[in-house]
Amino acid sequence: MSARFVFAAALALCVLPSSVSPARAADLHADPRNLQPKDLFDLEWADAPSISPDGRRIVYQRKFFDIMKDRRRSNLWLIEADSGKQRPLTSGAYGDGAAVWSPSGDRIAWVSDRDGSAQIWVRWMDSGQQSPISRLSEGPSNLAWSPDGRWIAFTQHVAADTTPLAKLPDKPEGAQWADAVKLIDRMNYRADGAGYLKPGYEHVFVMPADGGTARQITQGDFGYEGTPVWSRDGRSLYVVSNRGPEAEYHPIDQDIYRVDVASGATVALTDRRGPDVSPTLSPDGRQLAYLGYDDRKLGYQVAHLYVLDLDSGASRALTERFDYEIENPRWDSGGRGLYFGYDREGVSHLGWVAAGGGAVESVSDAVGGTAVGRPYPGGSFSVGGGRVAYTHGSASRMADVAVVARGGKSRVLTDLNADSLARKRLGEVETLWTKSSADGLSVQGWIVKPPQYEAGKRYPLLLEIHGGPYANYGPRFAVETQLYAAAGYVVLYVNPRGSTSYGQAFADHIHQNYPSHDYDDLMSAVDATIAKGYVDPQQLYVTGGSGGGVLTAWIVGHTDRFRAAVVAKPVINWTSFALTSDGPSYITQHWFPGPPWQAQDVYWKLSPLAYVGNVTTPTMLITGESDYRTPISETEQYYTALKLHRVDSAMIRIPGASHGIGARPSETLAQVLNTLGWFERYRNKPRAVKPMAGAALQPDDGGATARTE
Repeated sequence: MSARFVFAAALALCVLPSSVSPARAADLHADPRNLQPKDLFDLEWADAPSISPDGRRIVYQRKFFDIMKDRRRSNLWLIEADSGKQRPLTSGAYGDGAAVWSPSGDRIAWVSDRDGSAQIWVRWMDSGQQSPISRLSEGPSNLAWSPDGRWIAFTQHVAADTTPLAKLPDKPEGAQWADAVKLIDRMNYRADGAGYLKPGYEHVFVMPADGGTARQITQGDFGYEGTPVWSRDGRSLYVVSNRGPEAEYHPIDQDIYRVDVASGATVALTDRRGPDVSPTLSPDGRQLAYLGYDDRKLGYQVAHLYVLDLDSGASRALTERFDYEIENPRWDSGGRGLYFGYDREGVSHLGWVAAGGGAVESVSDAVGGTAVGRPYPGGSFSVGGGRVAYTHGSASRMADVAVVARGGKSRVLTDLNADSLARKRLGEVETLWTKSSADGLSVQGWIVKPPQYEAGKRYPLLLEIHGGPYANYGPRFAVETQLYAAAGYVVLYVNPRGSTSYGQAFADHIHQNYPSHDYDDLMSAVDATIAKGYVDPQQLYVTGGSGGGVLTAWIVGHTDRFRAAVVAKPVINWTSFALTSDGPSYITQHWFPGPPWQAQDVYWKLSPLAYVGNVTTPTMLITGESDYRTPISETEQYYTALKLHRVDSAMIRIPGASHGIGARPSETLAQVLNTLGWFERYRNKPRAVKPMAGAALQPDDGGATARTE
């Protein structure tokens, strides 16, 4: 489990309610100059650029949607960093990715499923020949070349030995008995996107780079995560693991270990309560940089950059005074400092800091996200030959490949959507800052105007709320917000308190207090947008997914100002969520003061279900039936409660879908169009709702009030 438990954004495959006309929603996108729903299948974006050791060539994933199979796909392309000329290395509707260069730059290794199962492939750059070199029973990940180019390390799932409690009698030949029972005796027995977990652990392997037999290096009843890092002499690997006796109860207590490749002997290099992750070795092999923090049991904690001297064992922090989350540190080619990613005020940066510490430099403030659906961060980069290759994007441009040298200007090398988006009118994105009505806290948001915007007209407003809640939106291209704008809505998205990229104190406002004044932040942003004069205050709509679904349900329980709402894969009841989600240890320790039976008053007061008696807003719910992050039982509770309360409501169940379901493009389109369809049902309908009672902030708990301090 990662160091932070974060909800994903909601996407949905769903069917329009019987009384909602799909033609009506589709009519909103009738102007071919605007982005059309089917245009999603024409889009391409770059991800995971990997620059050669000499900095001359870049291999990257070119991602696209397969319209026939309704899946995300990716191929590998090669770019000359100086000229920008590019050519494909692979083709076809497959999943090619995780490409890494050999130390000499003569080969590329990657993972592909093109032969029916995920295997390691290698391409010899001089001849152009390529071949799978593995025959693994489980998919490999986290590839890493040895310094001499002879070996490749990777991680792979290893099944644990399991002994059934009982053995049934032999069944007669041809008999059809029920499937075998599942014995579950671990805390974490299922995970969103993976389903019910096969007993076992991720372990580290090495295999010859010319092909052969993989050899397991690590052992034990604990897992290893992240990419193994080779020592300079190739005799050891630096790995990350949680080897504590109660690892499943303390999921973020990861440490860095050195593993001897020959013997498997393991030595701990870090030891504290909290995560030490993302190791990266200096070019001279003498220092190991990594990320970590001392766990204070907060919902969000900023990770800092450390450097460990491998000879003395002494570690020092480089970024203690830097108040922004650091990700993916990488040494520069000369070992003078480290590059890393960070978000600040909703903008993704490529940063650099000297190996001795000091001020952080922003090398680029245009790192493009790769989420596609919504304006989340998620870019990537690699370092080589004095250059950095990274994903570059903007509010009007999906991720492309760019290259930059510290102190120089970025050069964007690709324009993957010049043949599609260039012909489309997109909604203009502008920044909005406002003061929260709760306490004057400065809150940032963005407004997307309809591409057909005309001064003097007033438009309906659609408030779209991000998940997390410890996450951020920003001025990044997003298909969903642009489709909402193309349908004629002014789209508002906001980073309320608790959002990342504003420092630790901003996130701490919602520690054990979510939702609370983040509601006021959102309403203040709505008021500020209305004050601009181009929004019809009688035509307000709200939606959000996951953490945004929590806030959407909270909003309709606290105000009746919105004509309609769409709550996507929410938490409705914090008690049931804590005991059915795939992160119970983290949630009960870091989001609440204890398990539900020790703090039930807090769990209930912060649950949207406590306020369902106040709801008058027509509300639709959308959730995947295989969602193990915010299980569909949360949605079912709220839907039933709304029906019992006689609220106009609907529930859309997504067969087979997990929490983050953007792998299938039709699901993204169905979520957008169903949301618009629900809103259109009420857009021109006279409001026939009773005003909220004066006890709008009272939960149905015998008089207890919501905590807002």
